[in-house]
This record gives sequence, structure tokens and C-alpha cells, in this order.
Amino acid sequence: MAVLLIRYSEIGLKGISVRNRWENRMKENLVQMFTADGVEAFVTRGKARFYVEASDLDKAIRSARKVFGVASISIAEHCSSDQEELCAKAAEYSKSRMVKGKTFAVRARREGSHKYTSMEAARFVGDAIWNANLDKDPQVNLSKPDLTFWVEVKDKDAYIFQDYIYCHAGLPIGTQGHVTADIYNDRGILSAWLMMKRGCKVYVRGDYDASILQEYDPGIRFIGKDDMMPRNLGFIKGCSLEEIPDFDPTAYDLPVFFPTVGMTDEEVEQQMKVIREEAAESPRKELQA
Repeated sequence: MAVLLIRYSEIGLKGISVRNRWENRMKENLVQMFTADGVEAFVTRGKARFYVEASDLDKAIRSARKVFGVASISIAEHCSSDQEELCAKAAEYSKSRMVKGKTFAVRARREGSHKYTSMEAARFVGDAIWNANLDKDPQVNLSKPDLTFWVEVKDKDAYIFQDYIYCHAGLPIGTQGHVTADIYNDRGILSAWLMMKRGCKVYVRGDYDASILQEYDPGIRFIGKDDMMPRNLGFIKGCSLEEIPDFDPTAYDLPVFFPTVGMTDEEVEQQMKVIREEAAESPRKELQA
């Protein structure tokens, strides 16, 4: 059975208590995103991993990659950690992926109590793949293989995959408090997006169309230009370095953040292009069509 294996990055640096809270928040954000995008999926929290079962894996990937905190995603085949079953699954998995004349390697990592080590797992899975593809003249290259088969063994479960889909990483929205973003141009949108990536829950003010931010936080709130929200910890401004001398800090009684102050207009434009392209591929667009 194919599942999505979802990894995070910075959360793993935290202590157990904080990590548990942030993992729970990330799971909530994944479920909220799937619901908003109309993706039928079941999310399970594991050890430093989330596992997603979905009827449409492509839609689930396009949805999950917008969730801040997600560092990478892999489409993995799931089986038990039993050596015989793991070898059988790896052999089956490899048959449609091995290419004649291409070299391969197996990278294995293991957590839990097993009768084999990570190195032994890599060896016997490699043997299974070799024997299943003798008609393709398999060759092993542990330094620079053409094809890499990854194996993760977690207690009673094992996962086999080939590719990493890298995402935005960062921190789950809602772990770093509330801030208010004044948005009047693309630089303002990107500034708010970057603070969201750092885990902030953003209130949006301004008359510029910032609806694209809803793709990254389905629960984002748009408020009036003079509204002041409770629990607000600061303000976000989309200012360039050239605009800083004209900024009046006395107009604010809370910290003001300038996430894009070190970026040129061309860098802002390029990043906004990436964000818009990703949002255009969102499964939510299919719901709205």
C-alpha cells in the first residue's frame, strides 16, 4: 500500500514537551489543509514522521506541500518490518523502477528493536532487488548510484521509496503567536508569507488582494485597515531597504518586522512567481472551477 511519508525539520530540535505540542499543531494544520482542498486523507502521527493515506496521492502532495513545517514528502510503499516481507516488497517495488544498465544502491535507517541492523537491512534488501532484476544486468554503486532505494524501518513497520519532494519547511502556523500584516503590494504579501513560514498566525490589513495567502492558511483573517486584534504581538511591513528611512517607528507601540528588507525587487518578484505557480496547482482550484 502506498502512503505519503511526511518529514519535518526544525521541530526535531525542540525538547519533548514542545515537540509534542508542535507535532500536534502540524497534524491539525495538515488536516485543515486537506479539508479546505477537498482531499480525502487520513493523517497518522508517528515518530518524527506523519503518514498520510489518500485516495489521490497527487492531490494530497499538492495540498501537503503548502503546509509550513513540512520539509519533504516521499511516496512510499508500506509493509511490516519482518525481514522476509520487507525483501518481498522491495523486490516487487524495484521491478518497475530498475533500468537496464543503471547502477543502484540501498540506503537504510532503522529505529526500534529488530533482529538486524541498518547495515544488514541495506544488504539483504539490496540482495532482494538484485535477484529480482537479473534480466536487467543490475550493478551496485554505493558512491554515486543512478538509482537509490531508501528504506525506513520504524518498529513493526517499514517503508520503501525513491524520491524526496522538498517543501517549504519552517514552523507550523500557530506555534509563534499572532501578528498583523499591512499589505499594499507584492512585497507585503511576501513579508506576510515569510512570517507565516516562521509559524506566525497572521491578520491581514490593507486594500491589496492578498487572497493567495488563504492557500497557505485556510483560516487566515482579513480585518479592517484600522482594526486592532487581541493577542497581537507585532506588525509586518513590506518595506525595501530604500524605504526604511521614511518609516516612523513612533507610530507603533509594538515591534515591527520587515522580512523582505534585504531583498531586491527582482528577488521579491521571483519568489512571488514561485508562490503563485504553487497556488495555481492547488487542488482547491479544482473545487472552485
